[in-house]
Amino acid sequence: MQILPFYLLCDESGSMSGDPIEAINEALPELHHEISTNPTVADKTRFCLIGFSSSANVLQPLVDLSDIDEVPALAAGGLTSYGDAFRTLLRCIEADVAALKAQGHEVYRPVAFFLSDGIPTDDGWEQAHKELTQSRFCPKIIAFGIGDAEAATIGQVANFRAFIQQEAKVSPAQALREFASSLTRSIVRSASSIAADGGSGFSLAVDETVPGFSTVSLDKL
Repeated sequence: MQILPFYLLCDESGSMSGDPIEAINEALPELHHEISTNPTVADKTRFCLIGFSSSANVLQPLVDLSDIDEVPALAAGGLTSYGDAFRTLLRCIEADVAALKAQGHEVYRPVAFFLSDGIPTDDGWEQAHKELTQSRFCPKIIAFGIGDAEAATIGQVANFRAFIQQEAKVSPAQALREFASSLTRSIVRSASSIAADGGSGFSLAVDETVPGFSTVSLDKL
């Protein structure tokens, strides 16, 4: 069977407390429902949730969402730090790909959704990001920035698509609900495209525009 692994790296810094973190925690059950109740999607995808601030923790190891009752909630605290998140992601992907292949699956290049609401406080995160993106396990990275996140930094993180919250257009909570909806649609559409062609390939179906966000041009960064 062909499997498409999805990873969600979500900033859990202190500034995410209140409405922003609540918006994500309200939306994750919807993602769980959409995937777990759709056999086509559940069979073709695996999902992992990583929360990060000053350090990164795997909140939900890579799993078929139809096999669990609920997705763990995020909890805000600490400063915004990127390096440990990228190192943790790379370790997870290496282990997950090995495990999936040992089970006899073919594995598509993983997809990582990255969400941050601030400027990284760790000076060495670029090296961790370089090690991730130069690895043979490099995922396709879609990055979203809200709040104080800078377009240049979000564009540097992404290698596939990048978005930044539109100032004064929507609240962080509204933007995060749109982010979660986009994530859900992307996973469902991408998995469905695998099934449509009999598993011989897939199209990464990520929204080109998301309400409340401006697209960051990767070519200019």
